[in-house]
Amino acid sequence: MEPSGGLTAAKDGGGEVAHQLPPRGHLGVPFSSVSIPDPLADEHFMRLALLSGEEASIAGDMPVGAIAVRNGEVIASTFNTKEATGDPTAHAEMLALRAASSALGRWRLPDVTLYSTLEPCMMCAGAIVLARIGRLVFATRDPRTGAAGSVFDVLDHPMLNHRVSVTEGILAEEAADRLRMFARALRNREARSAHLPDK
Repeated sequence: MEPSGGLTAAKDGGGEVAHQLPPRGHLGVPFSSVSIPDPLADEHFMRLALLSGEEASIAGDMPVGAIAVRNGEVIASTFNTKEATGDPTAHAEMLALRAASSALGRWRLPDVTLYSTLEPCMMCAGAIVLARIGRLVFATRDPRTGAAGSVFDVLDHPMLNHRVSVTEGILAEEAADRLRMFARALRNREARSAHLPDK
């Protein structure tokens, strides 16, 4: 199956290599304000997003981190705080969009690249489109709620007035491993608490 968002994949020495088509804006017009993808930079910023996601894990939230980058500089670094705040919208990507908009003093972010350790859900993907984000880079797919190609493809929907350039698979195994470890630890805690005697 061909990956979403203008991404093609090719095999190179046994591994999967992501190839990026030119970023597109309104009605498929290429962006001029988004930098050309750089695999080394993508890996660097994704590692920062993974580190940010660890903060969520420590606080008891799913370890998803997001980084907003403009002109090669981080302008926002966030992580899931849904459990900590009791806010169902406190996903890493939503918080990164808010922080980036605040840092730049505007809601349109076509010159910003958003890095996320997990494929955005429908809420986050919708916000990414509304913010006119130029490019999204995510690590691993979410087969249950992913809205960048797994379940829905909000970012490349022909009826919307903005399409987002997408690169996926950067440090995918590391991100997936952290999510699996968190889920396993959560299940173990729940199993232990279920067997505790009532006081």
